[in-house]
Amino acid sequence: MAHALVIGGTGMLSETSLWLVSKGYHVSVIGRNPNRMEKLIEKSLDKSLFTPVLVDYSDDNLLKKKLRYINEQNGEINLIIAWIHSYAKSVLDIILREISNCNKVEWRLFHVLGSSMNLSDIKGELNIPPLCRYRQVQLGFIIEGENSRWLTNKEISQGVIDSIKNDTLINIVGNIEPWEKRPLA
Repeated sequence: MAHALVIGGTGMLSETSLWLVSKGYHVSVIGRNPNRMEKLIEKSLDKSLFTPVLVDYSDDNLLKKKLRYINEQNGEINLIIAWIHSYAKSVLDIILREISNCNKVEWRLFHVLGSSMNLSDIKGELNIPPLCRYRQVQLGFIIEGENSRWLTNKEISQGVIDSIKNDTLINIVGNIEPWEKRPLA
């Protein structure tokens, strides 16, 4: 069975987590909030296909232990969807290193990034292992007439799902230009 890891999978990526289960993946979900994790799992048609991973990913040592545990329990990770806050700079490097050490097969990483991020700079800062197929999903905004708004969680999840389905190297969800049209609040 294919194994997916979703980082941030109880919030804006919850629909992505549920979609992966519906496609037959075993889904390990990293989140901090036990209530949100429980609500996510309750929505699933097959609760046995979820492994909740309650961890603050800024705790490097605990994150490493949890990654090794889910790999031992659920097998090699074939797919990672990663929404990581900017304050946790080392997290993606830790994940890349740990999964690379555990995996002997090719795997894909969909890195979800905010609208103001420079995609080439982000990719250039990462040490992407040979078996990792790195993809980027940049979240933008929606322009509606003279106004604009940020993407909804549903739109974000759908954009990530589309990226997975199409195996898109770079997918911009919504608009990132013109930048002066972005919502201010």
